Amino acid sequence: MILKNKNTLLLHLIVFIWGFTGILGALITIPSQNLVWYRMAIAILFIFLYVFTTGANLKTNPITGTKFLATGIIISLHWIFFFEAIKVANISVTLACLSSATLFTAILEPIIQKQKIVLYEILLGIAVIIGLLIIFKFETQYQRGIFYTLFSSLMASLFTVINGNYAKKHSPGKIAFYEMSGGFIAISIYLLLTSNINMSLLMISMHDIAYLLLLGTICTAFALIASINVMKELSPFTVTMTTNLEPVYGIIMAYIFFDQKEKMSTEFYFGTIVILGSVFTNAYLKGKNNQRIQNL
Repeated sequence: MILKNKNTLLLHLIVFIWGFTGILGALITIPSQNLVWYRMAIAILFIFLYVFTTGANLKTNPITGTKFLATGIIISLHWIFFFEAIKVANISVTLACLSSATLFTAILEPIIQKQKIVLYEILLGIAVIIGLLIIFKFETQYQRGIFYTLFSSLMASLFTVINGNYAKKHSPGKIAFYEMSGGFIAISIYLLLTSNINMSLLMISMHDIAYLLLLGTICTAFALIASINVMKELSPFTVTMTTNLEPVYGIIMAYIFFDQKEKMSTEFYFGTIVILGSVFTNAYLKGKNNQRIQNL
């Protein structure tokens, strides 16, 4: 019981850290693609140190390695559009709309996993759309940020479903290392082709360096490794329900850090409640369904 409570508290800390990622995205002043380039570079270093100290094996065959690298490109797109949404809109709008990943997962998971479409997930997905339409209608000045977030959510849902298959056969350290490497290589090629790899990429303020180190180490490498370890001890239901608190933590922190900039209309909060209510209902019904299957 003590171990379970300890892991539950650790999971809440991890989710809190994920919510804090949005704060760092708003504080860091460099372009989004540069931000993600640095984030992945720092994460690669610390994940490699973790793998080296634990004696994990990074060997893989070319086909599997290519799949890992390709998934890393999807992750990099998710992060780039996530941080760009924060820059053109704000943290509250971005985190609220990021919950739309529930809708995309309801569509993608049955296709990729070759499973039956679950009716209640589609209905809850429709509820998410209603919540998004409410936000879209009343927060017209943030429409570009909403579009960016929706694409980011699609990418997040896609790599989450894909990683669900990888996790059954490969170690988390190996998956994380190659995926971060794939994203880093892709962004490097993009920056090279657009002539953006130059001295200006390395000329960043001390504040940005500090925030990037925090983002790459605590918010990426530590959170990823710790979340994997926690998942070994806690039920998927507990993990899913707790993870859904990320936008709640993030929106509260955004209001504390940025005050009036993050103060939204009543309609925004109503739309957010509709979205989060659908997300939590989905997690609850999934947990009950999994428990029923285990009892059969």
